[in-house]
Amino acid sequence: MTVHIVGLGPGRPGSLTAETVELLGSGMPVILRTRHHPTVDMLDTAQRFADCDDLYATMPGFDEVYTAIVERVINATTVGDVIYAVPGHPLVAERSVTLLMARLAEANVPAAVYAAVSFVDAAATALRLDLGAIQVCDALDLRIDGQRPALISQVYDRDGATNLKLGLLDVYPSAHQVTVLSGLGTGGESIRSVSLADLDHRPFGYLDTLYVPALAAIDDVRRFDGLHGVVSRLHAPDGCPWDLEQTHQSLRKHLLEEAYETLEAIDSGDPARLSEELGDLLLQVLMHVAVADRAGTFALGDVTEHIARKLIHRHPHVFADGAAKTADDVARDWERLKQEEKPRQSVLEGVPGTLPALAAAQTMEGRARSVGFDWPDIEGPLDKLAEEIGEFARAEGAAAREDEFGDILFVIASIGQRLGIDAEQALRGANAKFRRRFGEVERLARERNVSPLGLWDEVKREERAGRL
Repeated sequence: MTVHIVGLGPGRPGSLTAETVELLGSGMPVILRTRHHPTVDMLDTAQRFADCDDLYATMPGFDEVYTAIVERVINATTVGDVIYAVPGHPLVAERSVTLLMARLAEANVPAAVYAAVSFVDAAATALRLDLGAIQVCDALDLRIDGQRPALISQVYDRDGATNLKLGLLDVYPSAHQVTVLSGLGTGGESIRSVSLADLDHRPFGYLDTLYVPALAAIDDVRRFDGLHGVVSRLHAPDGCPWDLEQTHQSLRKHLLEEAYETLEAIDSGDPARLSEELGDLLLQVLMHVAVADRAGTFALGDVTEHIARKLIHRHPHVFADGAAKTADDVARDWERLKQEEKPRQSVLEGVPGTLPALAAAQTMEGRARSVGFDWPDIEGPLDKLAEEIGEFARAEGAAAREDEFGDILFVIASIGQRLGIDAEQALRGANAKFRRRFGEVERLARERNVSPLGLWDEVKREERAGRL
């Protein structure tokens, strides 16, 4: 018993290969994926031509339909050879065939696949284009590279076209011109160009295909690859003179600046501002990649591969057979796996010396706590704070006072870490509060022509009462 898998071409019987015509006329039973194809109407579809259209009418989704089709074809082999016929080419955007081939291999049933004219061939002819670099995409599972032209199948109704449009708008501008190819390979073939924004303004049918031209590199700006292309162009030999002079060291201050501006945007609660600042921060990453690329030390792929593999390895509960039910479980696994990757003599290794002092204190305190170096309750660090304040009060000389003052700050950071308070964020909040209140003090002092002294408590009361 053998399953013969044939394609019916894009829609014209004249596109059928001689081999397929011979098979279809052999008397062997034929299972059509669907009768809704122009070629089928012109074939001698006697009793031996069954179809799977009933499954489309009764199943909840395409995955269930294709699974049921596969089982139907395999069950038909119990009486001998069978032909499974699909629109187009069996191995071009035909998921039912992919599933069938895998299932036949499992069942140890021989399969023979026969070449056919695909909708890609018909599209190349209709568009008069060399489609050597074409991507063949499925509208139901869209994965697309904006820098290459694409043909998209499975655009069979208006709802599907709307969902496809929304997916494409993540990559292309709304004014991007696309081409709707209808009835390819049939006598009723039509071609029309529309903007992406207008894609779903008309009905679609099962013989429609969408052609999406590639974006010019300068226009591919809605995806990471496009931004990378822009930065790479700036760093090309004939690119921007300023960019070409940059080094990791010269860019260092900009990276720090953009990181702090991003934190400020987070604190502002303004999504548009945060979006902009994240873009500026991402630019710094790509600038360092471009510098390294020029020097031949590493490339973008090294950066993305490293972090992707790290994430996969440290999330075995997602990508493997690990188990983690809570955020605390994930954090413990993360530290354990991190230690396996980079064995360290001390848990404090790897805390950057360039971290702001309060953040560094909290990070070190957290790592120490993770190995059991901790007070039994909050009373311990609070008593320690009182002790350090006493030592500061008794300290003599600038150096001693500075040393004791540092101890006070460290204990405060430790208390914050224990209570889940971000010391840096807390101090930024206090700074913002002081800036706001002192600004009001200055305003009142100018308005009343008095000294700012004595106005602080008034401003504080007014603010707390909600009158400021």
